[in-house]
Amino acid sequence: MDYKGKKAAFYTLGCKLNFSETSTIAASFKEVGFDRVDFEENADVYVINTCSVTNQGDKASRNIIRKAVRQNPNAMVIVVGCYSQLKPEEVGHIEGVDLVLGTQEKFHIPAYLGDLHKNSTTQIQTTRLANIKSYHKAFSWGDRTRSFLKIQDGCDYYCSFCTIPYARGKSRNDSIANTVAEAQKAVDKGFKEIIMTGVNIGDFGKSTGENFLDLLKGLEKVDGLERLRLGSIEPNLLKDEVIELVAGSKVIMPHFHMPLQSGSDEILSLMKRKYSTDLYRKRIERIREIVPHAFIGVDVIAGTNGETEQYFQESYDFLNELEISQLHAFTYSERSGTQALKIPWKVDVEDRKRRTQMYINLSEKKLRAFYEKHLGSEQTVLFEEQQKKNKMLGFTENYIKVEVPYDEVLVNQLGSVKLKSILPNGHVAVEIA
Repeated sequence: MDYKGKKAAFYTLGCKLNFSETSTIAASFKEVGFDRVDFEENADVYVINTCSVTNQGDKASRNIIRKAVRQNPNAMVIVVGCYSQLKPEEVGHIEGVDLVLGTQEKFHIPAYLGDLHKNSTTQIQTTRLANIKSYHKAFSWGDRTRSFLKIQDGCDYYCSFCTIPYARGKSRNDSIANTVAEAQKAVDKGFKEIIMTGVNIGDFGKSTGENFLDLLKGLEKVDGLERLRLGSIEPNLLKDEVIELVAGSKVIMPHFHMPLQSGSDEILSLMKRKYSTDLYRKRIERIREIVPHAFIGVDVIAGTNGETEQYFQESYDFLNELEISQLHAFTYSERSGTQALKIPWKVDVEDRKRRTQMYINLSEKKLRAFYEKHLGSEQTVLFEEQQKKNKMLGFTENYIKVEVPYDEVLVNQLGSVKLKSILPNGHVAVEIA
């Protein structure tokens, strides 16, 4: 069916993987004639790509769904993403929702649109977890600077606190050749930087008999690609040869994001993580040994079931001692269907918040120390398109956020700068060479 002249609006919650997939979904609408409009505008169809990693994710998803319904009660409202796969009936009971699609179905939305009339009852289409096997390629395009390239989907780890394997299915990926071809398409659209994204990117190759290291080598050779950043990679999958490749590469940025979740071995065991604090420490030490200027980001969860005050203090002390750059601290949220619910010792909600804030304070200290260490150095910055209050931002190769007066000439350009001082907002002031 031709939907020429019809308008579609999209909203994405959650991870970078969702953002890359929303771009692909939006492209499928364009192919059948839709014009894409901002989510705040009046549209014929609203598509909400949801997150369900925490209770807060579920709540935020519901709020956005209701916002779309209020905005245009006559519009078709379609809900996709992890929340839709995990709790389709719950989503379907939200007044005004016409269509709920699961993990596999979301890439074929135009096939369900019909004449765009509101449905008298919500249509729900999902696939059982065991049957989620297909892989759909994706990369994001929002601004003209950086693209999030999907390289992998699903997860086989089943950590005790996590719902993602139940929402996205088993680990799977496309071939290296096809993934490199997607990266080339992104660069041909004008992107200077690609950030790899997925659920468990270090697991790349499981469904094709290939491996993550060879993928990196392939992506390094993409014609015109200036920068490639690793996404979040599990410490047990961040092999020495990957760190060594980053150390010697002119394309792969000195930037690692390695989830820890807890610095207590007892809690890591309860979480069913596949590494110890000793292995994690050795990964950090190896990075610092051969890529000393690298940015190292760390995920950590505060207040999981079983985390006594002693275990939390062990975790905090462990992180305090590590030479890392920043923490992404999350407050533990109970998720139905997860093994963590069976773990005794529930942490009081206020204690969870307090512990999270302690991690946030530690993160601010670590980030400032990392920035201060590089003041006076000369760096290459990729400047971003967005401007705010006549300022524009950019990132150095090792992910230091700099701020300069807005200059259209600098947009999506690489420039040499000297890092001068840390501004009150935490960004770094620079002198453009």
